[in-house]
Amino acid sequence: MDQDPQTTLVSPATPAGERFLIQLQHLRMPCAAIVNSSRERKRLESLGIRQIMQIDTAEKDRNPIPDCRVGNVYLFESSLALCCRYVQICRDWTGRRLFVVTQGRSSRGVYQALGADHVIHTNGRDVFYLIQEEAGRELDTMKKEPFS
Repeated sequence: MDQDPQTTLVSPATPAGERFLIQLQHLRMPCAAIVNSSRERKRLESLGIRQIMQIDTAEKDRNPIPDCRVGNVYLFESSLALCCRYVQICRDWTGRRLFVVTQGRSSRGVYQALGADHVIHTNGRDVFYLIQEEAGRELDTMKKEPFS
């Protein structure tokens, strides 16, 4: 298995985002939440989220590059302005795909202009289908590895 796996970053700003992150964690896939406040950090910690990166969305250039190798990024929109900042910050961290999951209909062009690869419009509560193929590969790898 890859000694330094890529970490999936998730901004779980909606209930669907929280469920998505919890599912990733449950499958033991390398993942981390990104938040912009200590209040959000504490809320996610209370949900059992272990890996949390707190970033400064007010000062885009003051955020250090993450210690992990960043894979795909999933940003769940609760606010257009905040999600735009997350896109601007996270785009520099990865060459992998950056997804924005929104219930809005008029934001596709804005997010794509900022660097989002995919803008998913949904009213659904469960969006785990976005990562099922990757999760299946991870599960196959886990089955092949001997337990230590």
